[in-house]
Amino acid sequence: MNLNKLNNIASRIRSDVIKMCYDSKSAHLASCLSCIDILVAIYWGQLFIDSNDPKNINRDRFIMSKGHAAMALYATLARKGFFPNSWLSTYNQDGGILAEHPPANLIPGVEAATGSLGHSLPIGIGIALAGKIRKLQYKTIILLSDGENNEGSVWEGAMFAAANKLSNLSVIIDYNKWQATGRSNEVLQLDPLADKWTAFGWNTVEVEGHDISILQKTLEDTISLEKPTCIIAHTIKGKGVSFMEDDNNWHYRVPSENEVALSLEELKIL
Repeated sequence: MNLNKLNNIASRIRSDVIKMCYDSKSAHLASCLSCIDILVAIYWGQLFIDSNDPKNINRDRFIMSKGHAAMALYATLARKGFFPNSWLSTYNQDGGILAEHPPANLIPGVEAATGSLGHSLPIGIGIALAGKIRKLQYKTIILLSDGENNEGSVWEGAMFAAANKLSNLSVIIDYNKWQATGRSNEVLQLDPLADKWTAFGWNTVEVEGHDISILQKTLEDTISLEKPTCIIAHTIKGKGVSFMEDDNNWHYRVPSENEVALSLEELKIL
């Protein structure tokens, strides 16, 4: 698929997420917007999952570790046909199954209950190791938030994955430079982040996190390496809507009706 079509898909997913946020009055809009290009690169690129057979043993596995950005995952899965687009209107509503954080065993295409940061990398490592042991060819991709790198379980898992040469495992870090209450490198010193992952035995690449073609090429180029891969995707929190970009107030803010209209106009969704 050409880049213009992929960028259009990303814009439409952003519009879906903004509407979901407004309708549900839920937080974490900017955290969703920063990772949507990454999700498009994954789901319209290297990830093999049949939406008609989402539990196939040979499917690739994707885990949305930053579960607070569940709206972005749900909108992506709906666009890929895992469930009807109409489900999005039930997000975080009484009686709906699209919870504010992804639940386990309820939603087609959701591999694990996530949002308690630091848990998903160990889960993904177990899945990747199981694939190696069973001689299955699937890939496992995990999307981490940058603040998640504060967790000790991430680094313990990183050492284990390197020791076991889990070349079928990739981590993508949505490095938007913000956490809930401040700049990521003010809360804890993440930089030099690439050097840390490299020192822990990973193949580490830094990329522009909003260039879908570069993200797809990087995922393709790192498939056959004999070690796990960490892709540090430099992103902008609130990407796609000018008055939300790099403004951490949108970690919790919900847009007004007028702000929704302005956002859709910027995204050219009329």
